[in-house]
Amino acid sequence: MNPLNLPFDAEEMLTGLRPWIECESPTWDGAAVSRMMALAARDLSAIGATVETIPGRMGFGDSIRVSFPHPDQGKPGILVSGHMDTVHPIGTLEKLPFRREDGLCFGPGIMDMKGGNYVFFEAMRQITRAGWTTPLPVTFLFTPDEEVGTPATRGLIEDAARGQRAVLLPEPASPDGGAVIGRYAIARFNLLTEGRPSHAGWALREGRSAIAAMARKILEVEAMTTEDCTFSVGVIHAGQWVNCVSSECRAEALSMAKRQQDLDHGVAAMMALEGEENGVAFKVTRGVTRPVWEPQPGTMALYEIARTIAADIGFKLNCGSAGGGSDGNFTGAMGVPTLDSIGVRGKGLHTLGEHIEVASLVERAKLAAGLLMNIR
Repeated sequence: MNPLNLPFDAEEMLTGLRPWIECESPTWDGAAVSRMMALAARDLSAIGATVETIPGRMGFGDSIRVSFPHPDQGKPGILVSGHMDTVHPIGTLEKLPFRREDGLCFGPGIMDMKGGNYVFFEAMRQITRAGWTTPLPVTFLFTPDEEVGTPATRGLIEDAARGQRAVLLPEPASPDGGAVIGRYAIARFNLLTEGRPSHAGWALREGRSAIAAMARKILEVEAMTTEDCTFSVGVIHAGQWVNCVSSECRAEALSMAKRQQDLDHGVAAMMALEGEENGVAFKVTRGVTRPVWEPQPGTMALYEIARTIAADIGFKLNCGSAGGGSDGNFTGAMGVPTLDSIGVRGKGLHTLGEHIEVASLVERAKLAAGLLMNIR
């Protein structure tokens, strides 16, 4: 009963994965994400899983919680935590269609992280088809809002993880194919400048431009970046008419640090920027935060299981802490053994070149099956 001998087939997996990729599911389109959840629910139900749809909140799509038949159902087991939302807006398929080119396969969200989610689905499908029962009960939880910091489902994830033996996240593999055993702390901020409107042609000098003030503040925010704590502004909204001096400008900033104390200092520095200058007020509101997740003995024990399985498959599985948040920040910070970034290999996530290595589908399906059949 060696899970590495299960008949995983890359072409068959691509055929099953394609509808998931062509069901576009950008985070901010709750209905689209819910359609993706319904599609996954259909596929999971077809292999004998029990699927519970959890209605979305805060404008986001639904979540699904999936359990598989097991004699110890309800006892501590394995949680597979993934998200079905992507950063790609509806219509991206026109620019980034699902397509196979040599050993690569392209599509919106295929790397981050529908490919990884599908790999774990396929692992459970093959385990079930073989008539095997995993040593521990297995639960899947797919959520709709990870790409914006998980504001609506953090509590759902933490509740599902509490008391589990292991949490596995099929986020994209690290560039060297390695796993993640810790993540840096992340904080988000909502920025607002409030100026004074005027007609840009008749009375330009009477206005106080919120856009110009925000531009200066963005330079100031990003200049606070150090080796210990980084700052970046990735979203900005302002103005409706070019002939008006803008009275309001909104932006979103992200700060990341390797240690919680560095992030705390960064948060304080950001909040200290609030004030008024030249008739324009600058306001900062704290957004969602991901706590620092540091490697712990339980996580390292999980990694050792994965490393051994990977060696049997024929590749070296490295590990390390990483920047870029995931829902592993939450479960790892809780002290629940968590292994992250064990999904597919690829490049270009969050871009119009997003793709996976087709060969990694079988490699990672074997790793997933090995973990599900060996964690006790």
